Amino acid sequence: MPGRLDGKVAVVTGGGSGIGRAAAVLFSAEGAAVAVLDRVAEAAQETAETILAAGGQAIAVTADIVAADDVRAAFERVDTELGPVGVLYNNAGVNSSGSILTSTEEDWDRCMAVNVKGTYLCSAAAARSMADNGGGSIVNQGSVAALVGIANFAAYCASKGAVVALTKSMAVDLAGSGIRVNVICPGTVFTTLMRPMLAARGGGDEEKGLAMTVAKYPIGRLGTPEDIARVALFLASDDSAFMTGSVVTSDGGMTAQ
Repeated sequence: MPGRLDGKVAVVTGGGSGIGRAAAVLFSAEGAAVAVLDRVAEAAQETAETILAAGGQAIAVTADIVAADDVRAAFERVDTELGPVGVLYNNAGVNSSGSILTSTEEDWDRCMAVNVKGTYLCSAAAARSMADNGGGSIVNQGSVAALVGIANFAAYCASKGAVVALTKSMAVDLAGSGIRVNVICPGTVFTTLMRPMLAARGGGDEEKGLAMTVAKYPIGRLGTPEDIARVALFLASDDSAFMTGSVVTSDGGMTAQ
């Protein structure tokens, strides 16, 4: 049975860990040649080696997505070594904490740089390749924090709201080139990145913070990286061929309340 991404070249940013690693491995299992892009070279290499060990095709690409020169060089390398990009999963991102009264300008700049500018730079690079090669699919990483107010996450909420707005603008602009653009808005996913947030929410007690967070989800648990990776696969593949500009929540019912 053919894979849903057979013959596609996929770039996964933040592919060295968490959701990005799960998506890179899943995309490979579905037939894609995967460029694992991460700021941390060792993490990107570990994911690529996992894919190669399973018989897939992958390269590890080190780049800082907030640096235009890094992004340009990364996508040129992908095009040279794997071929034209057909799928981009803009998964890389950072978190922050603090209200508008307590967060810092540094928090704000970091969230906007990584979550928004990084998505913009990688999308622009991928879209140029896609437009010249018959189209493709871009999947952006939003958050439920883009859709509802989350206490003490001002910069993060703002940055993810910007990603949702950018997704819709890109979808309209790129549809004529055969490029679809959609955004996933996950609820809380249990990854290493989330552990400091859980501890902070629990007043220093991670288990307490975890229990407080799970209580917000009707489904009774947090998400897993694999949960979100499967949604990304659907949006990356032709299974979602009539979807562009869509905001897809994968949040265990959190925003349904």
